[in-house]
Amino acid sequence: MKTTDQTQLFEQSKKIVPGGVHSPVRSFKGLHTTPRFIEKAKGAKIWDVEGKDYIDFCMSFGPLILGHANDTVKEALNQQLEKGWSYGACETYSLELAEFLVERLPHIDQIRFVNSGTEAVMTAVRLARGASGRKKIIKFDGCYHGHLDALLIKAGSGLAGTAEASSGGVPASIAEDTLILELGDLEGCRQVLERYPEDVALIAVEPLPANNGLLPQTQEFLQGLRDLADQYGAFLLFDEVISGFRMGFGGMAEKTGITPDMVCYGKIIGGGLPVGAVAAKREVMENLAPVGGVYQAGTLSANPLAMVGGLETLKHMTPAAYETLEKNTQNIVALFKKWFQEFEGGRFKDLGIVQEGSLFWIHPGEAPKKVSQMPHDLADRFKELFEILLNKGIYLAPNAYEVGFVSLAHDDAVIEELRERLWS
Repeated sequence: MKTTDQTQLFEQSKKIVPGGVHSPVRSFKGLHTTPRFIEKAKGAKIWDVEGKDYIDFCMSFGPLILGHANDTVKEALNQQLEKGWSYGACETYSLELAEFLVERLPHIDQIRFVNSGTEAVMTAVRLARGASGRKKIIKFDGCYHGHLDALLIKAGSGLAGTAEASSGGVPASIAEDTLILELGDLEGCRQVLERYPEDVALIAVEPLPANNGLLPQTQEFLQGLRDLADQYGAFLLFDEVISGFRMGFGGMAEKTGITPDMVCYGKIIGGGLPVGAVAAKREVMENLAPVGGVYQAGTLSANPLAMVGGLETLKHMTPAAYETLEKNTQNIVALFKKWFQEFEGGRFKDLGIVQEGSLFWIHPGEAPKKVSQMPHDLADRFKELFEILLNKGIYLAPNAYEVGFVSLAHDDAVIEELRERLWS
């Protein structure tokens, strides 16, 4: 494959941008090929600057549930562009989206829009601390909650609940207030809460962990967290930046029937534009300024384009749409599994796929449920697979730990084309 032009672009980018990218996963680190510079996209496909097209299973890491450049979303955005794209004042577009969501999500009364999933979780953490008067946070190894200091933390080497920073620039004084546990460790969570019965403000979890592999958790574990939060007076946060509006309209809160105290959204609610949100019942949300004493603000929060794009996207997500999305994902996963067995006499026959709704994740061996069970050869096996598929015009997120995303644009015609590309 000719990559000269893209190699030159990447080298040029590295001179003026750290690592040549604005988000680390785009760098193709650990892979033996150059990052693809994308020029355009439509439906289930992207085209690079050299004109090569790819069936896309990254989909901007999740928000494009209708596919790239959906016609009705595009029309709504074009209409808004004629009216303006940033006001820094009250407007009706965020009101329409907020009402649309609150009317359909019984576990929330109010919502505050921000600009990213990271900002949404940052707001939730501050809100929990401000409303409770406590400072410690419980999180689970394998759940990603954005790059704010308090949650960019990994498990320490000592007792359950100990932690250390997983990034430079995060002081130990911040890391020590974040208590880390393994996914599924309900007893460990109980012990930590017993150790700090008056100190834990928030239990944060991805109810469907989908940013360090795809690690579905049991109903019993999630319900246990709800019960422990109630028992010890902590807030329970469901981080549904990925799972929200993918696992049905109400996300994992709807699927499990478990009501979190707070929920964070992102990705799909902006239709592919920068967005995030924190939502909860009124008595929690009204701790935020200007009503309460917990400060949060943003110049571009509830940007009209994101609000319009998100509302137009969500209007498409009917029960029938979710059924179609699930069926298409099942067919795509079945194709990959068959190809794994047949390609070059079973070269990838050790690979399996975890699927939840319209998400899937490829892994060698048995499917893990927590970080400590991650296959030791995951990165090597993915690197080999990724580059073969890339040459066939099939684009996965360029990291072994990222999940695949299916959209409504991945229809029967695209699935047939996928079949042809796999066996070509």
